Amino acid sequence: MTERFFLYDDKENTTTRFISFVGEHQRFDLAIIQTGRHYGKHLVLDMQGNRFAIIGQDDLEEEGYLEFAFQLNEADAEELRSFLMEIV
Repeated sequence: MTERFFLYDDKENTTTRFISFVGEHQRFDLAIIQTGRHYGKHLVLDMQGNRFAIIGQDDLEEEGYLEFAFQLNEADAEELRSFLMEIV
């Protein structure tokens, strides 16, 4: 049996918020996890689309980021961006 080499193995208390909302064309079921691990950014999980991203204010302002990370069209990404701007 090979010995594992861990880069890190930490436990941390987090705050998790589960949110579901319906946009113009799509339903969003999200888990938003706050932790000190990612320099103030949030871990956003799309539970319907099986995708996630680490998101901060700078990521929301980056053109095409949400479209790429969550495989959304421009209109749906804008709805998600608008919502996340209130939280992040």
